[in-house]
Amino acid sequence: MIPTWFRQLTIITIGFFSTTFNTCNLKASAQINPDNSLGVEGSRVNSSVEREIIEGGAIRSANLFHSFTDFNVGTQQQVYFANPNGIQNIINRVTGKNSSQILGTLAVLGNANLFLMNPNGIIFGENARLDVGGSFIASTADSFVFDNGFNFSSSNPQAPPLLTINVPIGLQFQRANKSGITVNGSNLTVPTDKTLGLVG
Repeated sequence: MIPTWFRQLTIITIGFFSTTFNTCNLKASAQINPDNSLGVEGSRVNSSVEREIIEGGAIRSANLFHSFTDFNVGTQQQVYFANPNGIQNIINRVTGKNSSQILGTLAVLGNANLFLMNPNGIIFGENARLDVGGSFIASTADSFVFDNGFNFSSSNPQAPPLLTINVPIGLQFQRANKSGITVNGSNLTVPTDKTLGLVG
């Protein structure tokens, strides 16, 4: 379930971010580096010839949390998130200092909603595409805010508490955050009854 405020933001942001920016220098190799903030529940990248599969992560209720120092998808790369049974939301943060460049395929092996947050910026290249059965939300916010007061933060990374955690109810931006989202001729789509939200 995606909150109403995400659906409302979608109407505002899709037109704004659909502009093509040709001045971006899009040179990213496959670079997906989990950090150590989730401890034994950290993310794992399983590489094969055809694609990368991201497994592990911290499960809380119907949410799966991942945390990375760097998250880039190369031009010919296919990155899939594993979607364990019962997981409705896959929530990702980038805690490093670099922007994320999505130049290939970003996907989910199931129908969970996919959230990607990097306060340093997110760039979608001309060959970027989504293969998701749920909604997709990308943001340059500093943290996802939950109704129990927990913030899944990039600047102050902590593991989610062992409590029931519902879908995010909001985004929190630091006052100094001036990073944005660039869509460089990408064809980003989700199923017709789902939300595509780019919030920067």
